[in-house]
Amino acid sequence: MPDSGIVKYLVKLKFEVDGVVERADVIGAIFGQTEGLFGPEMNLNELQKSWKVGRIEINLESKNDRTRGEVIIPMSTDIGTAALIAAAVESVDKVGPCSARFTVGNIEDVRAVKRKQIVDRAKLIVRDWSSKTSSEGENVLKDVTESTKRAKVINYGMENLPAGPGVYTSELVYLVEGRADVVLFLRAGIENVVALEGTSIPDSIIELGKKKRIVAVLDGDRGGDLIEKELAQVMKVEKVMHAPPGKEVEDLTPIDVINMLRAEKVEPSPPRRERAPERAPPREREAEPDEPVVVKARELYPNLNGTLEAVLLDKELQEIGKFPISELVQKMEGANGAHFLIFDGIVTQRLVESAAKVGVKGIIGHRTGELSEVPEDVRIGTFRDIGLE
Repeated sequence: MPDSGIVKYLVKLKFEVDGVVERADVIGAIFGQTEGLFGPEMNLNELQKSWKVGRIEINLESKNDRTRGEVIIPMSTDIGTAALIAAAVESVDKVGPCSARFTVGNIEDVRAVKRKQIVDRAKLIVRDWSSKTSSEGENVLKDVTESTKRAKVINYGMENLPAGPGVYTSELVYLVEGRADVVLFLRAGIENVVALEGTSIPDSIIELGKKKRIVAVLDGDRGGDLIEKELAQVMKVEKVMHAPPGKEVEDLTPIDVINMLRAEKVEPSPPRRERAPERAPPREREAEPDEPVVVKARELYPNLNGTLEAVLLDKELQEIGKFPISELVQKMEGANGAHFLIFDGIVTQRLVESAAKVGVKGIIGHRTGELSEVPEDVRIGTFRDIGLE
């Protein structure tokens, strides 16, 4: 049979014979009774020699002195020749000494079947590609979303004190008076916080003070003063801060809390920051306001802010790519010569890892999310750090 790759049509016929016959009898009848009908060039023997007709398949079954079956003729001719051969075989009326009837079932276009298989396969390929692309986009979105999610209040110590998850991972812990204060700190993005829940100092807090740096943030009333005196007697506290006179900490806004900590030069510490290599905190890095990449970031900021876009720069601060942050990780992995990233979004752990892999040495975004590990040679900053917000 010719290679199936050159077969264009499959001519299929049904037959019925009044008697018991074998496959060889059917083949002989087809070749013998069609020979010479349309000239030698249309004989099945000649067509097989020129590879225009393949091996003819005969499927048959004999029962009750009758034989029924199917003839399949693979052809690589045009449709006209295929139809002519089908009609010629249909004219066969005897197989051996028995009467026979052949009927054309259909002429199947093999190429159409193959086209359908190719189209179906193409659909699967596109679906897989779309699924992977969608998943990647969803992962980026998930990173961005998770970085803005508010952490939940957890319990700390034997006394089940209200706290943020950063109490276990940060080297600096803010000590506040009550659960409402903890919730306020979490709204401000500060997770390394724990509450006293009373005027007496719990044993868990005393033990915590032996392992961590403690900064107390107390109410601006008499109760806050009493707690400050109690703390001084039982444990070491690095700094004590109070809300404005007459106000409680829970009366403040998240921005008030952040500004108060910055005014006292106590920067909020992202959870697990101690696992990253030591680097200068953002405010100390502001001491280099004329650093070239900072100047470039200030230049790009007006056209970048609010666009949810990212700009990749090479070592010479030349732009090598600009695209939506939803495509940031994918595009960055395919970029060559990327050295700086400035973008309208949040610096996440996944982004830092992807950037480090392609050689990015500096990242500036709107703010940082929860970073567990930052390579020594990657510097991270925010627009606020460089005086833009």
